[in-house]
Amino acid sequence: MEFLQEIQRRRTFGIISHPDAGKTTLTEKLLLYGGAIQEAGAVKSNKIKRGATSDFMEIERQRGISVATSVLAFYYQNKKINILDTPGHKDFAEDTYRTLTAVDSVIVVIDVAKGVEEQTEKLVEVCRLRKIPIIVFINKLDREGKDAFELLDEVETKLGLRVTPLSFPIGMGYSFKGIYSLWEQNIQIFESKNKQKVAKTITYQTLEDNGLQKTIGDEALVELKESLELLEGVYPAFNQEEYLAGNLQPVFFGSALNNFGVQELLDCFIQIAPAPLPKSTDKRIIKPNETAFSGFVFKIHANMDPNHRDRLAFIKVVSGTFKRNTPYLHVRHKKKIKFSSPNAFFAEKKEVVDKSFPGDIVGLHDTGNFKIGDTLTSGEEIHYKGIPRFSPEHFRFINNGDPMKAKQLKKGINQLMDEGVAQLFTLNLNGRKVIGTVGALQFEVIQYRLEHEYSAKCTFENLNVYKACWISTEDNENENYRDFLKVKQKFLARDKQGQLVYLADSAFSLKFTQEKYPEITFHYTSEF
Repeated sequence: MEFLQEIQRRRTFGIISHPDAGKTTLTEKLLLYGGAIQEAGAVKSNKIKRGATSDFMEIERQRGISVATSVLAFYYQNKKINILDTPGHKDFAEDTYRTLTAVDSVIVVIDVAKGVEEQTEKLVEVCRLRKIPIIVFINKLDREGKDAFELLDEVETKLGLRVTPLSFPIGMGYSFKGIYSLWEQNIQIFESKNKQKVAKTITYQTLEDNGLQKTIGDEALVELKESLELLEGVYPAFNQEEYLAGNLQPVFFGSALNNFGVQELLDCFIQIAPAPLPKSTDKRIIKPNETAFSGFVFKIHANMDPNHRDRLAFIKVVSGTFKRNTPYLHVRHKKKIKFSSPNAFFAEKKEVVDKSFPGDIVGLHDTGNFKIGDTLTSGEEIHYKGIPRFSPEHFRFINNGDPMKAKQLKKGINQLMDEGVAQLFTLNLNGRKVIGTVGALQFEVIQYRLEHEYSAKCTFENLNVYKACWISTEDNENENYRDFLKVKQKFLARDKQGQLVYLADSAFSLKFTQEKYPEITFHYTSEF
């Protein structure tokens, strides 16, 4: 019985958005309300000296952006909440796509001034395809921005969502007075005194309250009443079943930096968000309440602790209970492994845990056994689907910058590639190493991390490649296929797993090659 209760207590969600919309700040404030930290940090602010809890890598602190997903857990009103704060920058989108395989629901953050941006569109599309329940949080209301109705329309048209507002702002920017909560049917008045601690807010229960009129003025009150009438007429009422099916998206307004509207979001979230959901494998659908343990690796992070050079594999528990010191089957290697110190996370702080339940994220010390997408089970041979590697768009040769450090460089590249930061290809012709990434900023991160974490120097050299495609054919002895291998010899490479990859130098040559060799299939993701 305890086991089923534990499952019902779990809420695992990811926070996604375009860069600078305020994901990390919102994460900080959720931790603050959960009582996990006493004082909230911010990504960059002159007045707030404390850095953000989830940006713990040195390069994140320098640049003021998140470059890797961080995992944070806390308790709130007897619910255990697992947050995955993802990078917004499109150069690190691959990390975010993979994280979306491990969450049960998502909060999308939108900047009130900029509205819906390109990266948000891409990420929401992934969520929509997978039918992940979405809550929208419109942030930075303390700044001047677009009208609330205009924003709601934009979310509907650009993101293709059906929205229902569960809170509504009174004024905006300088004239921002507070928020009317349609979920709790009350009004909260904004006071910008304390940005780092939980502040007390003034709450009015009805619109007819005399004190409310004095506080916000007649004009704002009339406007609010008109807006609420319009909302009721235009938008559908909230329905939990539709939200869980991914067909209806609640919208909240607030300002994460000023702690406003965050608690309302959290209170509503724990009531409506789904508990851990079933997940499909190559053989059957696995339900969380099954007693046998199973889970999959969705992220690997090298060097969490620079002093020990350790690697952590992040596992999402899908079913059963994960216990310490119990041998589990590594499906790809077909061998049993046991773990003496599995970790639960609180950003960079880790605690050893004895038991983990479905929905939890566990960090396992890894000596090179795991790669992204691996499955761990109590004994059943299954494989979780849907954790692809995408075809890279930027390519560079990697050269050793210091001949004395060749060993360190090799080790560093291998570990960073297993992390899924980028992909390594070896040319068939001369064996030169090529690194392919989804975004150009990744090269700087690789260079920085090789130097600071593995003390190896490297230089990059440009390579003119348009796209990398994985290749498969039904008949290896086919004449045309052999001809292809011969003609395209200088454009062929192997990835880290030894699969054959074709590096096309332009869109034209890719199209031409596809037409010339119809027997060969060209894949844009590695999961085929």
